[in-house]
Amino acid sequence: MEDVNQKKQSFFTFLRPFVQQENARVSQERSFLLAIQTQLKVGQAISPNDLSEARQLGDAYNRELTGDAVTEPWLDAMLLRVDMIPEELVLSQAANESGWGTSRFAVEGHNYFGQWCYTQGCGLVPSARGEGAKHEVAVFSDAAQSVHAYFMNVNRNRAYAELRDIRANERAAGQPVTGLKLAEGLHRYSERGQEYVDEIQGMIRHNKQFWQQG
Repeated sequence: MEDVNQKKQSFFTFLRPFVQQENARVSQERSFLLAIQTQLKVGQAISPNDLSEARQLGDAYNRELTGDAVTEPWLDAMLLRVDMIPEELVLSQAANESGWGTSRFAVEGHNYFGQWCYTQGCGLVPSARGEGAKHEVAVFSDAAQSVHAYFMNVNRNRAYAELRDIRANERAAGQPVTGLKLAEGLHRYSERGQEYVDEIQGMIRHNKQFWQQG
């Protein structure tokens, strides 16, 4: 058991700084959007620099800012997307998808989340890929890039709109945003649907001793 726990600790210790780095980035972006929202509510003009930054953020999150002004509907849509993802959820999915970092895709492609790409030669071809399938498993330059791609996937992809709605509802209700709760919005992350959700939630519960460690 000690060997198993040591293996888990090593995996989480390796990936945790990249997760924290991404959440820090997202937190900064969210603070910027909330500051603009406050300015709008009090009738304060948005500076050209802030407008430019807002436009860049919109492009990054697939919510293009049209026209020459920030609007409340645009901010509402952005704040649904630009938000943190609990560390325990990210780390549990990484462990699940990569076999605790031992999968071929993690070792050869720094891919810890099973993310696909669809251009020939873009990644590694899965040995079990069905006939006629075109997808490959994405290759990243390092673990940091893999974690960044995961964050952008979960925060932008329409498949995870349910997760983002759950997160927003928990915030609106003044509740802590937890990995257990957000996992309910991951039905479309895997073909296994609810079985996958249950598995991730089980991992979060089972490994609670490792969460919120430095």
